[in-house]
Parts: sequence; structure tokens; C-alpha cells
Amino acid sequence: MADLVKKIWNIIDILLAGLMMMMILLVFINVVMRYGFSSGLRPSVELSRLGFVWIVMLGSVTVLQRGEHLAITEISEYLFPRALPFLRRIVWLIIIVCVSMLFWGSLNQTIANWSNISQLTGLPKGLFYLAGALSGFLMFFVAVFRLFVPVNKRDIP
Repeated sequence: MADLVKKIWNIIDILLAGLMMMMILLVFINVVMRYGFSSGLRPSVELSRLGFVWIVMLGSVTVLQRGEHLAITEISEYLFPRALPFLRRIVWLIIIVCVSMLFWGSLNQTIANWSNISQLTGLPKGLFYLAGALSGFLMFFVAVFRLFVPVNKRDIP
């Protein structure tokens, strides 16, 4: 089971790197064509925007899983050292509620906008919202796991 989870996180990392390379390539080609040849790739703007949304949403899942997000813990560690496990669990519960709302809202928007097709790319507009639904789903499981795993320094939300 641990190997499967590790492979899933590796796939997400590879996907993030691929999306970033695609965005860089699309924007570079579009800039060269616009300034060098007075033309451009019309779908590149929308594809870059879609890639950026997916990078942000999947990147937030990766950051939450690795415990590398921004946290200010000096006050709670200094004033309430014995209450830290309890406070961290409360924070994970709040995160679970927030990512649940992210999931349901994004899922509803994905369903509502799936039939809206982009004129430039021919892709459904719901793909933008699907990134939020998938990241909310993954962050929910990360937060539930962190809620029940013994608290250590890495679990600081």
C-alpha cells in the first residue's frame, strides 16, 4: 500500500513538471511568433492558463502532503507547548472542512460547466474546475491521514 501511495505522489510530481514545461514552451513559442512573425498560437493562452490552474491546485496538494507550506508556529509552541497535539488536530479538522467545501463547490462547477466548450481549444470549460475538485479530494485524504497519525514536526499545518 505504501508503494502505491508513493507512486501516486511521484506521478503527481511528474505531471507538475510536465505541465510546467508545457506552459514554458507554449508561452515561449507564442512570444516568438507574436514578435517575430506577427502571428501567434491562439489556443496557447488558454492552454497556459489551464496549465497554471492545474499546477497551482496540484502543487497545493503536494505541499500539504510534504508539510512544506507556510506556517507560523512560534507563538503556539512557546505559549502552549502541551496543547500542541490538540491544537494541531483542531487545525487539521478545519482543513478537512475547508477542502471538503472546495471539493463540493468545484465538483458542482465542473458538472455545470462541462458542456461549455472553449472556442479556441475545443476543451470543456469544466477542466478548470476539475483541478479544484481533484485537489480538494486529495487534500481531504492527506488531512484525514495527518489527523490520525501521531503528531510530529512535519504535521504542522
